[in-house]
Amino acid sequence: MTRKAWIVIDLGFGDAGKGATVDFLVRDQRAGLVVRFNGGAQAGHNVVSPTGIHHTFAQFGAGTLVDGTRTLLGPGFILHPGAMLVEESRLREKGIHDAFARTVIDARALVISPFQQAACRLRELWRGDNAHGTCGIGIGEAVRDSLEDSGDTIRVVDLGNSHDKLMSQQRRIRDQLEEARRLPGDRVEAEWKVLDDPHYVTKTVELWQDLVQHLRVVAPEQTQKAIGQTEVVVFEGAQGVLLDQDRGFHPHTTWSDSTPRGALELLQGHGADVIRLGVTRSYSVRHGLGPFPTQDFEMSRDYGEPHNDNHGWQGEFRKGALDTVLLRYALATCGGVDGLAVNCMDQISATAPMCGTYRLDGRTIQSLPVPDAGDHSALRQLGQSIAGVRPMIRMVPAPDLVTTIESELDKPVWLISEGPTSIHRRWLSGSKN
Repeated sequence: MTRKAWIVIDLGFGDAGKGATVDFLVRDQRAGLVVRFNGGAQAGHNVVSPTGIHHTFAQFGAGTLVDGTRTLLGPGFILHPGAMLVEESRLREKGIHDAFARTVIDARALVISPFQQAACRLRELWRGDNAHGTCGIGIGEAVRDSLEDSGDTIRVVDLGNSHDKLMSQQRRIRDQLEEARRLPGDRVEAEWKVLDDPHYVTKTVELWQDLVQHLRVVAPEQTQKAIGQTEVVVFEGAQGVLLDQDRGFHPHTTWSDSTPRGALELLQGHGADVIRLGVTRSYSVRHGLGPFPTQDFEMSRDYGEPHNDNHGWQGEFRKGALDTVLLRYALATCGGVDGLAVNCMDQISATAPMCGTYRLDGRTIQSLPVPDAGDHSALRQLGQSIAGVRPMIRMVPAPDLVTTIESELDKPVWLISEGPTSIHRRWLSGSKN
C-alpha cells in the first residue's frame, strides 16, 4: 500500500533544517507516518508550526505537531528513556497530549543508560585538547558496547527487565574508567556521582518503568506492517552525511549511519516510489569541533540562530560560506539524492558567499577523494587535509543562488524555505511533489 516514501537526509554536518522539512512534507504530502531510522536523542530537529508553536524534536517524529501523524522509531534508533519522558512532557505543555499514543518503537532499538552517558562525558573530558565533539548523550557508548558484545547491552525489548544489565554496566564502566577519577572539575565529579551511587540502578529502573507503561514496543514484522500500511511515509534522517560513522572525517563523527541506507533497508519489498531529498542551508553550518573550511566569524555573529547556541557539550555553533566541495563529497558518499531542499534563503542578503574550490599547496581542488567506508585512518587524513585548505570564496547574487547550486551539484533544487514555518516553504518548478 505504500505509494510514496520520502527520505530526508542532511548533506552537511547537521542542523540544515531536517525537522522543518519533515514537518512541511507531512503537511503538504499528507503523510501518515514519520520514521526515525538512525540516530537518537542527540538529534535537535526544530519545528515552528504556522500558529507559532516551537518544539525541538529529538525522539518523536518531526511531524508530531500535525494531528494524527504517527511516529515509528526503527531498529536503528537509539533511545534515551529519561529524555523521552521529558520531551513528551514538553509536548503536553504545548497542547500535544497524544504523542505516546501515536508512537511505536522497534524492539531491536538500542537503549542508552545513565552509566553510558556518564562514560561518554568522562571520555570526552579525558581527551582534553583532543576532544571529538560529543553531544554528551551516550550514543557512542551504547553503540560501542553493542559492537563489542559487552554482555550488558540493553535494547528496547529489555526495558521492563533491565536491573541486572544496569548493575553490570555500572560496575563495568566504573572499573574501565577508574583512572578518570583524577581529572579535576565539577563536571567530572557529577559523572562519578552517577557511577558510584549504589541506588542509581533502582532509580533508573523505576524511571524506565514509567516509559514502559506509555511507549508501545513492536516486533520487526509489525515495523514492516506499519510502513506497508501507510500510503505516504516520511523517513526523517538524523545528523548529517559529513558526520557519518563510516564516511565522515574521523574522529569528529557520529556513531550512526547518516546516509539513506537504513531507510532503504526498511523499504525493501514495499514497492514504494522512493524519493531521496538532500537538505542544506543556503550557507554552511557546523555545531562543535572538526574541520570546517569555510568558517566565517562574521557570519557566525550576524546570521540569526534562534534555536542553536554555543552552550552544552557540543560547544560553538559555526557558520560559513556554502561549500559545494563538501556537498559533492556528501552526494558521492551517500549514493546521491533525487532532489535538493535549500533552507534559510531568507538569511542571505543581496549576495551569498559560496565556495566551489579549495587551494592547497598550489593546487586547485574541486572534489575530494572518497576513502573506503570505515577506513578511519584515511578519513582522518582527509579531515586534516581539508582543515588546512584555503577556500576560494565568490559572491553569488541572491536571485542566482538556486541555479548556481544546481549547476555546481548537478542536482535540481525542488524546495526552498524563506522562513521558519511550513508556510514559508515552497516547491520550485519541476519538483517531484
